[in-house]
Amino acid sequence: MSDSVVVDCDRCLVKSPSACGDCVVTVLLGSPPVGIEIDSEELKALAALCDVGLVPPLRLVTAVTQSEIQAG
Repeated sequence: MSDSVVVDCDRCLVKSPSACGDCVVTVLLGSPPVGIEIDSEELKALAALCDVGLVPPLRLVTAVTQSEIQAG
């Protein structure tokens, strides 16, 4: 798992009422944020809540750039 994730709902490729309505970001914050950073400990906590069915998963899907592919 990465150190952190920047959630920018405007960059999400699946942004739609159905995807956003079943995303942990919308469930916890009420509306899509302009950009939030979720660190590794927070990601682990959200995964634990999701695993037991208390919150939906993070539905964020973003495009991958060529430089990200080469760096990975």
